[in-house]
Amino acid sequence: MRIADTVSKAAVAAVILGAALGTPTGAQADDRVVTIRGLGAKSGVVRIFGVNSEAAMKAAAEEINAGGGVTLGDGAKARLVVDFLDDRCSAEEGIAVLRRIAGTDSFVAVGPSCSNVAESMFGVLQKKVGDGADSGLQIPVFTDVAAKTGLAKISEWSFRNVPSEQEMYKSLFAWVRQTHPDLKTFYGGVEKDFAHSNGTFGIMKAQAASNGFQDVGTGEWLLNDTSFATQVREMKRAQPDIVAISAHSFTTCGALKEMKRQRVKPKLLIGLTSSSTIETMQGCAEEAEGMIIPTGFAPVNPEAVKAASLVAKQGGSADLHSMAAYEVMFVLKDVIEERKIMARPDTVAEDRIKMREGLAGLKTTKGLLGEVGRTPEREAIKPFVFVEARKGQWHVVHNPAQ
Repeated sequence: MRIADTVSKAAVAAVILGAALGTPTGAQADDRVVTIRGLGAKSGVVRIFGVNSEAAMKAAAEEINAGGGVTLGDGAKARLVVDFLDDRCSAEEGIAVLRRIAGTDSFVAVGPSCSNVAESMFGVLQKKVGDGADSGLQIPVFTDVAAKTGLAKISEWSFRNVPSEQEMYKSLFAWVRQTHPDLKTFYGGVEKDFAHSNGTFGIMKAQAASNGFQDVGTGEWLLNDTSFATQVREMKRAQPDIVAISAHSFTTCGALKEMKRQRVKPKLLIGLTSSSTIETMQGCAEEAEGMIIPTGFAPVNPEAVKAASLVAKQGGSADLHSMAAYEVMFVLKDVIEERKIMARPDTVAEDRIKMREGLAGLKTTKGLLGEVGRTPEREAIKPFVFVEARKGQWHVVHNPAQ
């Protein structure tokens, strides 16, 4: 199954569901409007995340509207529209954006793109619901992209629809051990200053060790670095069987191109979840040949193929991040209807509580690859597959659920 056939270029991010409404007369979807405001990175090195998430949210909104929109608590039908805000992958910008949103009639926020932003943003939310001594913001935040492990536990107002990388890399390294019994040594490369990359690299190293692979070294660089000669030179000396790169597309491609220049040819390449994108194929398809990555999205069924096509029409590409945003829209629709959210300026506080309780009460949600589990810590347990780079496209090579 080929991923690149069904997606096109665009970007990732996150969003915020607010309530801008018209008059309550009538029951047509066009009579009322619920505005979805997103926040995520639309500038800088990882701007593609915000671009793709915005496209996915718009695609989902159009699907929901085509099906009659969303039914509000008073029985009126509302049409969803999307507005997206740039947090520049900056913690300070993200907090400022969230504070502005919390001052409006929005009753849920969806985002952000970057883990450093999410970690700081969750930190300004009220920690425990109902704690009168805690003046933190009381608005639900539902994250679709920021993937650093365990962030939702920071606040009872935070929720995530990102895959569990702990489970993904645990499964991947066990599969590598089984299918490549000749491989013995492991070398890592990591974007040290990016919260997600750095956190996931710790998972990679732990899972490599658990499966008996000998750690022979680590190369470190920064998100904006363009030179990797020194790191690859050290890698070459180690002569590893496996090279695992925990970095996003830009520096992953930089490291792979330098590996080619220095003729470093490991027996197996493993990548970061966030690099299982069309951007990696556009930046270094030849050098990435054979790289294996676990991902929470691939067009492996008719619904996923259709969703990817809809996102492409909005100028975005479908990947594990953007399609998490797509799924979030439908989760929010269900909670709005189940909890009878009114989406009026005079019901904002009540609607935020209803949304938080509705999200917290979910045991499962519907995902594009199958049922998504929900943990007591408000995290997601998502289905995933392993994809391999082959001739400029991502191909599914293993489905752990089968």
